[in-house]
Amino acid sequence: MATTSDIRNGLCIDFNHDLWQVQEFLHVKPGKGNAFVRTKLKSLTSGKVLEHTFPAGTKIDDIRVENRTYQYLYKDDTGLHFMNTDNFEQTNLPEKLIDGADLLKEGDKVDILFHAEEERPLAVEMPQHVEMEITYTEPGIKGDTATNTLKPATVETGAEVKVPLFCDIGDKIKIDTRKRAYVERVKD
Repeated sequence: MATTSDIRNGLCIDFNHDLWQVQEFLHVKPGKGNAFVRTKLKSLTSGKVLEHTFPAGTKIDDIRVENRTYQYLYKDDTGLHFMNTDNFEQTNLPEKLIDGADLLKEGDKVDILFHAEEERPLAVEMPQHVEMEITYTEPGIKGDTATNTLKPATVETGAEVKVPLFCDIGDKIKIDTRKRAYVERVKD
């Protein structure tokens, strides 16, 4: 059992008969009235985001979780297959559990959040950036770089991202997995 003073980013709690992870929080002490904690919570079962305000000193049920590093192996009809990098055990996860699963390449490392008592996977944290090669995009027009115009491009995993006009087929790019956005061109 914890209190609102223990709230921090990444804390997992049992709230309203669901498991939630704290995405953002703010302790507020107004000049008049009682203090409170404003939070943004993400459901670990449905992915829904909820904003909730807890009065200061409120008891919350925190759950014990473990973060383990896994390597992505392959995808088939049953889901995505990962291997624990410590003991080489394999696990299979449904694709809906992973935001941006189409940006995973074989061999990429991810962190899987497990419920410690139940040994149940709760969430998969993708690497912050991935490097991919562009397999298809329309050619850019020379001299058309005055604006920050983006065009669609398909990368080697089949995912589609928006890239600047100067990117061509065969270019390696860095992609931010949280925003699904182009970051920069990667030099070989």
